Amino acid sequence: MSDHHEAERRQELHGYVIGLILAVVLSALPFGGVMLGLLPKTSLLWLIAIAALCQVIVHFRFFLHIDLSRSHRDDLQLILFSLLIVALMVGGTLWVLSNQRHMMG
Repeated sequence: MSDHHEAERRQELHGYVIGLILAVVLSALPFGGVMLGLLPKTSLLWLIAIAALCQVIVHFRFFLHIDLSRSHRDDLQLILFSLLIVALMVGGTLWVLSNQRHMMG
């Protein structure tokens, strides 16, 4: 194996290790917050939401290799469009069910 391939492999492994460490820390923060109970419920919910959003970004960047470079922009747009469709479907379903519940009661 050439030195170029070895350096590329080492750099990729380094990225995976950084991603793993960040993912573990971002998972441990909300678990620790819930288990220790040091924060009020609203602050705890914000901590969980922010950690989840950061977790998504870490997975996109370090494990799926999606960043803002021109070559990966199409993949990012596809993922964002898919998330928009899922959000519309879930939101629409919740809206219809809420209206139906209101009409029944």
